[in-house]
Amino acid sequence: MEPRSAIGEYDASRGEHTLYTTSQNPHVIRLLMGAFVLSIPEHKLRVVAPDVGGGFGSKIYHYAEEAFVTWAAREVGRPVKWTADRSESFISDAQGRDHVTKVELGLDADGKFLALRCETLANMGAYLSTFAPCVPTWLHGILLAGNYTTPLIFTNVKAVFTNTVAVDAYRGAGRPEATYQLERTIDKAAREMGIDPVEIMRRNFIAADAFPYATPVAVEYDTGNYQATMDKALEMADVDGFAARKADSAMRGKLRGLGIAHYIEACGIAPSSLVGALGARAGLYEAATVRVNPTGNVSVFTGSHSHGQGHETTFAQVVAEMLGCDEAAVDIVHGDTARVPFGMGTYGSRSLAVGGSAIVKSIGKIIAKAKKIAAPKTTAGTAKPKAKAADELTAKGSAVKKPARTPKGGAGGGRKKKPVVPDDLTTIKGIDPKVAERLVAAGIATYSGLSALKGDELEAVAEEISVPVSRIRRERWVPSAKRLAR
Repeated sequence: MEPRSAIGEYDASRGEHTLYTTSQNPHVIRLLMGAFVLSIPEHKLRVVAPDVGGGFGSKIYHYAEEAFVTWAAREVGRPVKWTADRSESFISDAQGRDHVTKVELGLDADGKFLALRCETLANMGAYLSTFAPCVPTWLHGILLAGNYTTPLIFTNVKAVFTNTVAVDAYRGAGRPEATYQLERTIDKAAREMGIDPVEIMRRNFIAADAFPYATPVAVEYDTGNYQATMDKALEMADVDGFAARKADSAMRGKLRGLGIAHYIEACGIAPSSLVGALGARAGLYEAATVRVNPTGNVSVFTGSHSHGQGHETTFAQVVAEMLGCDEAAVDIVHGDTARVPFGMGTYGSRSLAVGGSAIVKSIGKIIAKAKKIAAPKTTAGTAKPKAKAADELTAKGSAVKKPARTPKGGAGGGRKKKPVVPDDLTTIKGIDPKVAERLVAAGIATYSGLSALKGDELEAVAEEISVPVSRIRRERWVPSAKRLAR
């Protein structure tokens, strides 16, 4: 993984700062550094995070070096660059998990879980990193139910300062710790009770027909089939043949062991009532803008950041499939707060789930708009005549009749109304079906008339029905059925 690096620039003529940094979420850096550290308005601070060589969580946070090069660039009037070396990274970059935990699991005589209690001391390091307190608490405690029906769960986490490097989200962030302490305790309980570890898990799995299942630790699982998952895992691992493999290893002076664990992962972090209830101060939304350019290629501006995930491929595949274009015509833009106004970055396996969903919703709006634009050109007009008077033209078969005129003062009034072309112009004797199609699509079945047509199409239709273009342009004119029937 590449070490962190940062370059600060300052444009005195515009009073604007630019920070180039190896970050997983440039928009969050703009917020934290601009609002809470250097007091720079967002519109005067641009953060650019180009292709970054790996992150895994350690490049989520705002580091002091980013603020320093940004500040120093303004002070010295020239760009300022900093790059960490490998040794420096070990003592400056946030590291993951440092817990001391005591776990107690209560079971009945049949091995059914009754209650779980966990007490944890979580090291924060010498000072707090950006998201440090949330990792051993709400990213950790909400997963202590695992795959099981434990009815009572208590967890108490105390965060402590020490003399170590700052501790924050890195390679899993709270979830692996919860899984390890739960599965290790279950394995130990099974051995003490003389029950096969696989069997004790099966006895306590949430049943496939019990979903949605509300756990005692705030979250609700929507679906799952843990018995089937276990069956497949045992089959793929050939657990039945383990004893023979173990004996073979022993003959060659080697030790072979077998461990089985289940886990629940919390990922795709997005806006939710749970996130708010647990104290998150960020919306955890994601933003996307999809632009179809005049040349036909597509630009996608996403708040998700790519640092090895391959978004340029996966996002382009989604766009191309929905729009029916070539993947090569799709340009994915990320990592620049000047080009992408908003975004929450990439972490916790959220890029495709949240960032991809934002892109899909944006494309949905484009498709809806395109349908509105294309509808008059691709389908027959559906406009209905504004008037249904006694002198309305009607079409039956291939003949056109004009009903008798209503006497003055009689039903329908004495004022003569303009004739209205019937919707089904193709029934008029002698009219070219293609011409009728164009006329209906242009809306001449209403009083808007042929003036809806423009350019070459107007001239072609005018010639077809022997009416000067100037007259059509001058009047909101509807041709008579007799003229159309020529």
